Amino acid sequence: MKAFKELKRACYEANMELNALNLVIYTFGNVSAVDRDAGVFAIKPSGVPYELLKAEDMVILDYDNRLIEGAMRPSSDTKTHAWLYKNWEDIGGIAHTHATYSVSWAQAQRDIPIFGTTHADHLTQDIPCAPPMSDELIEGNYEHNTGIQITDCFSQRKLDYREVPMVLIGNHGPFTWGKDAAKAVYHSRVLEELAKMAYLTLQINPQAPRLKDALVKKHYDRKHGKDAYYGQN
Repeated sequence: MKAFKELKRACYEANMELNALNLVIYTFGNVSAVDRDAGVFAIKPSGVPYELLKAEDMVILDYDNRLIEGAMRPSSDTKTHAWLYKNWEDIGGIAHTHATYSVSWAQAQRDIPIFGTTHADHLTQDIPCAPPMSDELIEGNYEHNTGIQITDCFSQRKLDYREVPMVLIGNHGPFTWGKDAAKAVYHSRVLEELAKMAYLTLQINPQAPRLKDALVKKHYDRKHGKDAYYGQN
C-alpha cells in the first residue's frame, strides 16, 4: 500500500537519524511512526544493524500488536510503543534509546531536575523517572507492562504527555515521543543533552538550585505559550 510505503519511509529515516546523532550503538534503540487514520504504526525490525536497514524492512502492526505487513520480527519494544499509541492519542512517533547520560539518570532512579533555561525551553517540569518495575510485572508481559509503567507514572504525577514528551524508566532508559517520528527523535537528542547538562551541573555544584519559576515560565512561554515569539511565523 502506498500509505504504508510512506509510513515505512518516515520510520526508516527517523531510525537512521537516531543512529546519526550517536544516540544508539550497534542494534540498540528504535523509533516508530504512526498512521492514525489507518490505525497502524511502523517500527524498526529487531536486531538489524542500522547500516543494513532499508525502508522496506520496517514492520507494520496495529495497536494490539497484530502484524499487518513485514517479513521480519519487529523490535522487542513493540508492545511498549503499541500501548502508548493506544492510550495517548496525540502521539505521532515514539523513540527509545540507550544513550549514555539519559540511561545514567535512569539507572540512578532519579528525575532530571530543571536547572536551566535550555531545559525550560522544552518543558516546565523535571524529567520524570518512573520507578523500576516490580518482579511480578517483569515476569509477566514485560514490554506491554513497560508501557503501563509509563502511563501510570504520568497519571500518578498528574503530568500531561503533550507537555512532557519524555520519560526515564528506572534502571532501563528513556522513551520520548512527539507529533511525528522526527519530533520523537528530536526529543531524544534534547533529553540526552539535558541529562548531560544536569549531570555536569551537579558535579560543579552538588547544591545547585533549581531554575526559578519566573525563568521557567518566561523561557517556556516564549516558545510554546499563546503569545510565543520564538522563530518565524
